[in-house]
Amino acid sequence: MTPTTPIDRSPVRARVGVRVIVLVGLLWTLVPLAWMALSSFKSDTDVTSPEPRVFFEPTLDNYAKLFSGANNLGPYILHSVLAAGISSVLAVVLGALAGYGLAGTRFRGKKQVAFWIISTRMAPIAVVVLPLFLLFRGAGLIDSVPGLVLAYLTFNLPFAIWLMSAFFSEIPPSVEESALVAGCTRWQAFRHVVLPLTKAGLVTTFVLCLVFSWNDYAFALVFSGPDSQTLPIAADQLVTQTGIDWGQLTAIGTIVVLPMIAAGLAVRRWLVTGLTLGAVTGE
Repeated sequence: MTPTTPIDRSPVRARVGVRVIVLVGLLWTLVPLAWMALSSFKSDTDVTSPEPRVFFEPTLDNYAKLFSGANNLGPYILHSVLAAGISSVLAVVLGALAGYGLAGTRFRGKKQVAFWIISTRMAPIAVVVLPLFLLFRGAGLIDSVPGLVLAYLTFNLPFAIWLMSAFFSEIPPSVEESALVAGCTRWQAFRHVVLPLTKAGLVTTFVLCLVFSWNDYAFALVFSGPDSQTLPIAADQLVTQTGIDWGQLTAIGTIVVLPMIAAGLAVRRWLVTGLTLGAVTGE
């Protein structure tokens, strides 16, 4: 009889372990979001019930209250869309231009410059808010959408430059050189050859900047006012000394979360590609 070789089940166990961890992570993330969405369709009695109610009669009262009366949510949504959208587009455009220059230029201290750029993004918001507030107050930008756009751009632009420079560094120099030899100017080579190759990077940078700006509370609290308040501020107004309106709060939470989930799903192919190119590690 020939001795049998024991089967190594370590890879199988490792795969099972990884899948279990991923499943637990998904449940940890998705269950609270699903419960919040369900709670937004509950009546005040159901949502404040001591015992969690999975089965209930759905109602749209919470959403109706949000879009009626003096505290209509419409202007808050408009301010969020304008501030987050414009600032994210500007961050991507300026970040792509600066990142291209940083990636394609060789000079002493290049790595130190790249680190300095991203280090400004690492600064705590509390450190940045006060000097920005003084500057914005002097420029008359407090309580205005342009002020919020500039505030978000100040925080997002260093990140966009750092991330886009890493994407441009992934492109072989021969690609641009071939375009220049073919008769393209430097701008034409960048616009028609190099930039399309970084589509995944552009999408990734835009989505990450958009998520920060859309969800921001600290900047909106300091720089916005009655004419420019965003959705997180509207949610904060439902928490008062007399109590918390959980029904409307979960409805606002659902309104805030769903657009970002939809945006992530719509560009997931480019987002996954961008995040797996190794660009997030920088140079």
